Amino acid sequence: MSKKIYFSTTEIIPFANVSGLAEFSTSVPLHLQELGHDIRTILPKYGFISERKYILREVIRLREIPFEFCGEEEIASAKSAFIPKTRVQVYFLENEYWFKPLTNLLYKSKNGRVLIDNPERYAYYSKAVISTLPHLFWVPDIFVCNGWQSALIPAIYKNEYEGLNEFYDNIKTVLVIHDLDEYSIADKSELLNFGIKIPTSLKGNKINLYDVASYFADAILIIDKPGAKISSKLLKKTAYKDNKNKLTIFEEKDIENINYSTVTESLDQIINKLTSK
Repeated sequence: MSKKIYFSTTEIIPFANVSGLAEFSTSVPLHLQELGHDIRTILPKYGFISERKYILREVIRLREIPFEFCGEEEIASAKSAFIPKTRVQVYFLENEYWFKPLTNLLYKSKNGRVLIDNPERYAYYSKAVISTLPHLFWVPDIFVCNGWQSALIPAIYKNEYEGLNEFYDNIKTVLVIHDLDEYSIADKSELLNFGIKIPTSLKGNKINLYDVASYFADAILIIDKPGAKISSKLLKKTAYKDNKNKLTIFEEKDIENINYSTVTESLDQIINKLTSK
């Protein structure tokens, strides 16, 4: 059965490509569309993305989207295009401060250092993504939240938006965990400042964004790669023991030749199970 899917990511080929997330976020939406789903993708509009080359178009209803973030009134806008040679729609979320200055390294500065404001940038992004819905006049059945960059969407949606109005009615969330790395760690004080409610079982001053998401997402898809079985590490943690019933583990057999149709089938099964309840 066709479902409406809002696919949140920060990399799509050819617009932005620094990790395996880019190929995943290019291939899987196309496969989901081929399965008959109404899928729309969204990513930040980085300053290096050429609007002329990729034919980004103004969308009047997506101009000046208001929302609150860290106690301040914020404004975001979005433009629209398609993944080249497909009919998969992409919304490009614009912000002069958070996205435009970034280099094509995305999460690092030119000297290779991890950007210290990554958690705030992608918390802002997560809030802005959710805030687009009333302006799209479209209610998805499910958010697919990719990586640590979108890992706060389930918590923000559950705590601030669910049931707020007809645009936030019974939307399910799936978190896709691709990798475990330093990017997914944030200061507890930062997360509290973003308005994130941190489960009491998560201790310490450093909090993993995936751990937070595990308590709020409706389902979690973990991607295991050859030589990098992250599921075994995650299952040792309290957050995943507490939410084991939400987990689906997909094992990639060949990192050099990933079968995206197979991983799409796993994601499709999760989507259909969640939205049939």
